[in-house]
Amino acid sequence: FPGPFTDVVTTNLKLRNPSDRKVCFKVKTTAPRRYCVRPNSGIIDPGSSVIVSVMLQPFDYDPNEKSKHKFMVQTTYAPPNITDMEAVWKEAKPDELMDSKLRCVFEMPNENDKLNDIDASKSAPVLNTSKQDGPMPKPHSVSLNDTETRKLVEECKRLQAEIMKLTDENRHLRDEGLRLRKVAHSDKSGSPTALGFRDNGSNSLPSLLVVIAAIFIGFFLGKFIL
Repeated sequence: FPGPFTDVVTTNLKLRNPSDRKVCFKVKTTAPRRYCVRPNSGIIDPGSSVIVSVMLQPFDYDPNEKSKHKFMVQTTYAPPNITDMEAVWKEAKPDELMDSKLRCVFEMPNENDKLNDIDASKSAPVLNTSKQDGPMPKPHSVSLNDTETRKLVEECKRLQAEIMKLTDENRHLRDEGLRLRKVAHSDKSGSPTALGFRDNGSNSLPSLLVVIAAIFIGFFLGKFIL
């Protein structure tokens, strides 16, 4: 049985009947809890063969421990019109039984085999990826997309800062315009200075709103492109 023994290890036995009569067989082991045998008994036709799977259950392997597990394959000629296999073995005489004994050997893979397995596991996903995903994209196209994305992000940040600045200026001008209107209404003499400030404040607001609207449009177009 080849290791490692962290999972089920299966070994096949090939039983062949070279005679011209049907043969009954039974597989026995000294460690029935450690092995699963399928089939463990049956009939082999003349000149035919049967494959018996012996499955070793997972266990903690100790290289210093010698294996004492053994198997025995018993055979006997099948009586005519056989109906009960258990009765065949119970009624069989010792001189009618034939047996073959096998000793179990546990082998751990050497370091070269481990390295070959690791190399194969590393190379296999690469081959599968190249076949399924097709050719890899060109390196310069990837860096170009990253550069464009970085520029757009920086532009959006700049526009956001500009919008915040203009918003503060607009709030300040609006407050100043409200203050000047109050001064103009309270000034009964209608001085030219107050009127001049009121006209300048009212004329600056529309043009400033147009600039803010244009920046907002550019900002939303930038987000849409991203």
